[in-house]
Amino acid sequence: MPSKVFVGNLDFKATRDQIESLFSEAGEIQDVFIPVDRDSGRPRGFAFVEFDSEESAQKAIEMFNDKELGGRALRVNMAEERQRRPRPYGGPPADFSGFGDDRGGGGGGGGRGGFGGKPKGSRRNIRGKKRSL
Repeated sequence: MPSKVFVGNLDFKATRDQIESLFSEAGEIQDVFIPVDRDSGRPRGFAFVEFDSEESAQKAIEMFNDKELGGRALRVNMAEERQRRPRPYGGPPADFSGFGDDRGGGGGGGGRGGFGGKPKGSRRNIRGKKRSL
């Protein structure tokens, strides 16, 4: 049964090959995953190493926790399943009314939280609506 290990405090210049060659001393590696920052594309300073067995993962923790790599002491422990966090503000609204229409203008919502409330509209749309009545 595969087991995943979290490797923290990694040097930002550490490569997948370096991590794989180091941790292969503990056992057979199935995968190495290095998350990258969305904006910059640089590694985020941690990785996940998946071993083929739990014994190999435990051995890696014993061997490499507090071991120095690239001038930084690694933090190695069993990876925990990440809990899904709710989206801030509950995500986008179900319907997009109040966000303008295809005639231009409109847009925005109330002042608090960005969504909901009375649509502001532009002067042109307000005058146009009055004329059509």
